[in-house]
Amino acid sequence: MTMINHSRSPYTATPTGHFYYDPAIYALEQQRIFSSMWICVSHTAVLPDPGMYQLVTIGHESVILVRDQDGRLQAFLNVCQHRGTRLCAEEEGRFKGSIQCPYHAWTYGLSGELIGAPNVFNHGAFDRTAFHLRPVALEIWEGLIWLNLADHPSPLSVQLDEVARKRLNFTVPLAHYNMEQLKVGKAISYDVQANWKVIFENSSECYHCGPIHPEFCKLVSNVTSGQNSHDLSFLLAEGVEALTMTGRASRPPLPGLDAEDIRRVYVASLFPNALITFFNDHVMLFLLEPKGPTSSRVTILWLFDQSAVNSPDFDPMDTVVMADRAAQQDWNICEKVQAGMTSKAFASGGIYVPEEKYLRSFCDLVLERLYTEPVG
Repeated sequence: MTMINHSRSPYTATPTGHFYYDPAIYALEQQRIFSSMWICVSHTAVLPDPGMYQLVTIGHESVILVRDQDGRLQAFLNVCQHRGTRLCAEEEGRFKGSIQCPYHAWTYGLSGELIGAPNVFNHGAFDRTAFHLRPVALEIWEGLIWLNLADHPSPLSVQLDEVARKRLNFTVPLAHYNMEQLKVGKAISYDVQANWKVIFENSSECYHCGPIHPEFCKLVSNVTSGQNSHDLSFLLAEGVEALTMTGRASRPPLPGLDAEDIRRVYVASLFPNALITFFNDHVMLFLLEPKGPTSSRVTILWLFDQSAVNSPDFDPMDTVVMADRAAQQDWNICEKVQAGMTSKAFASGGIYVPEEKYLRSFCDLVLERLYTEPVG
């Protein structure tokens, strides 16, 4: 059999196939990325009122994200300090002033303090301050909630600055969108049978948009990428008002946008697990959660101006239907990519064409986290 040797010298090489399915690599990612970096998990508008909570998974940990009685967001490991029981099973809900273990009824305040332990709480030898819930570091940036499982993490700003300085500059005019003031109009979670990196890469380029997203491509006239960034932007086609199935807008633009913002859609990736799309009337937050070497969960939040959400005739589905169709198209092709990763045809990897050249910087960030020994 004659073997054809394709010269790859003009192009950037992809990682080899096992990078996207090897259980050992996945385990290392959980340790050195998802259990030690700041991970974007939600938006503050998801939990507007005291007592409201959401369970999030980071690495191998279940975390309770809750708004306490004073209105502050708190995060705790979802484990009772008595015998290690999972405190919460429902993915979201509202506590009635406290968190109670279903096993022996140990009870915690919404700020994590132990406030009740039957038969031992008032025992002289029992130091209740030693048994508060285990906190998880939490920071808020532009309305986005970030958690870090490390015991003594650096501030979130250090991570954002470090990633931007190395490869992923963030060039979106954030101040125009006032993300911290937006409200959730819709949320959908998807289970995708693909490695999280396959999904992140797919969402960070538009080389695939022509064959995969024909509806989207009819509504935009160009795609541009920042010179040193993972940011993409799309200019709306002539006569198109919004990225909906009809191209018509049903809401006014977000307050604060200029003429350029109203005609342009920005897409930005935030390593390691978040992507944000900025539309003229809403912002779409895309959150990745690895579930295994070949499976992931993607949650999309559609964020709108508060006045739009509070309107009695508010209906986000014109834009949600369009985005959901594009998402389903993406998940379908990502699963096809995942199916090819174990083939000997991809054992040595492939290439990134010029339109995808910034994808390698994402992979290099992953590899750097995996194989650079941590300091200290």
